[in-house]
Amino acid sequence: MPPSIASLTSRWAALDAATPGGILRTALIVGLHGAAFGLMLWSEVALLPKVVFCFTWGLLNFFWLAVLRRPAVAAALSLVMIVVLILLSWLKYEIIRMTANFLDVVIINSDTVGFLLAIKPELEGKVLLALALVLPALALLWWVDPFRVRLRTAATGFAACAAALLGMALAFPQEEWDAFAGDGYVSKFSRSGVAAVSELATHGYMESDAAITDRLKTLPIEICAPQAKPPHIILVHDESSFDIRAVPGVKVPADYGGYFRSFDGKRRHFIVEGAGGPSWYSEYNVLAGLSARSFGRFAYYVTQIAAGRVERGLPTALRRCGYRTFSIYPALGAFMSAKNFQTTTGVQQFLDQGALGTNRIEPDQFYYDAALRMIARERDKGPMFLFVYLAQNHYPWNYRWRPDLAPEWTNLGNAPDVDEYLRRQSMSFRDYAGLLDRLARDFPGERFLLVRYGDHQPDFASFMLEPSLDEPAINRRLMTYDPRYFTTYYALDAVNFKPVNLSSALDTIEGPYLPLVVQEAAGLPLDPSFAEQKRILERCKGLFYACAGGAEARRFNRLLIDAGLIKGL
Repeated sequence: MPPSIASLTSRWAALDAATPGGILRTALIVGLHGAAFGLMLWSEVALLPKVVFCFTWGLLNFFWLAVLRRPAVAAALSLVMIVVLILLSWLKYEIIRMTANFLDVVIINSDTVGFLLAIKPELEGKVLLALALVLPALALLWWVDPFRVRLRTAATGFAACAAALLGMALAFPQEEWDAFAGDGYVSKFSRSGVAAVSELATHGYMESDAAITDRLKTLPIEICAPQAKPPHIILVHDESSFDIRAVPGVKVPADYGGYFRSFDGKRRHFIVEGAGGPSWYSEYNVLAGLSARSFGRFAYYVTQIAAGRVERGLPTALRRCGYRTFSIYPALGAFMSAKNFQTTTGVQQFLDQGALGTNRIEPDQFYYDAALRMIARERDKGPMFLFVYLAQNHYPWNYRWRPDLAPEWTNLGNAPDVDEYLRRQSMSFRDYAGLLDRLARDFPGERFLLVRYGDHQPDFASFMLEPSLDEPAINRRLMTYDPRYFTTYYALDAVNFKPVNLSSALDTIEGPYLPLVVQEAAGLPLDPSFAEQKRILERCKGLFYACAGGAEARRFNRLLIDAGLIKGL
């Protein structure tokens, strides 16, 4: 471990190292460093991560030595920080299958803390207990530590370790997919810090042109005036759903496929920005009408960063046209700052799992029933927009979820997770058909536009789309955003209503264009920002961030910044 205790020590305090007390204290310091060495062997799986761990350990030790001068206390504090980092990273991986990185520290907010304490209520007690044990131990070490280190020595060691970490992170940049492997907690955190600081210094959180001559027109003060009575709008976030017939060799039920067609019989394709997990990328797309890819390596935190900053969105545009806006969300509102993000984009009433009276994932019918109750209660007050976020088809598919809901299901002979995925999809098809029936039966005098989309493909799909590829080749497909790995579906339906304008509902669109489709299908006039985005759609033929290598998205981001619709980015 870098560097040896002997090189750290500049002078003895009252006790001589040769005395029994001195030997004991030296052994204590060696033991602390040995514990760190053991953690390195356990958690880091290759040579490069092990070296990064060592320099990180050295960096922490030299920092505390510069502050405190005592090697035993410095080693103990460093060990505590390493252990806490590993535990938090392990906890994050258990929840969302991603290890902790430097951005978790940069972007941490009250939502993050609140979410952790909500799902792990025992965590607060454990933290208090740990502090009650650690603080007296550190005080004891401070009292008994006989060694001292010169400030110049500590500063030199800190600078050397920092330079080594910087050089290694630049010479061996971390692959984005590596964060989804459950190991290397310390080395990944350190390497991500170098990359994050570099990118923040280069262009901030979000890509945008430095300056442009164009300007958006000033938004009119008056409320927009649709030519006819606008429909209630239900936007359905269909968890992990796509037409699995895109995967070769999968057996599907005889009636499979109709669900993915719109009211006009067309199948439409939806290009998302996440693969296998990050539902909030699509949430950002369809509510803000913008690209998560514009955030680069910060995309994973897009809703947390956008909360309080990105005020442009579909709900805001609909409110301008007299709509009242609601969200039905299947998790805690603190998760990825979902509530704060959605309210920033114009959602007025946000109901998370607590408000819905549950603490678990529920069938689609549960959330549809909540929407129907809300419509029954609020429809007389004017047009409604409801964002209904489904969850029953969420990862994992390695067990039979709620077998009581589909007892008639018979596996089709696919891999077990594929058959379970299809079983849950069949339940979704049934529940959605039930929603359409209820809307027609219970609200015969009301008009409804329903738009639904798949937020991403299930995680197993990337390994099945091209069976001949090995994992590195699949990762290259994902890193280059091969559309096959990011294409789901979107569909439009109507009850007592005929969609007005489908000119933006192309056969294939990227996610940020869905707000355009919704507004035009409902017959609503576009505000200046969406009118400009319509022109981008026409120029780019349904592509957004993928158009002109991101140039159109960067220009559009700058337009919104200059118009005051994006702040602080």
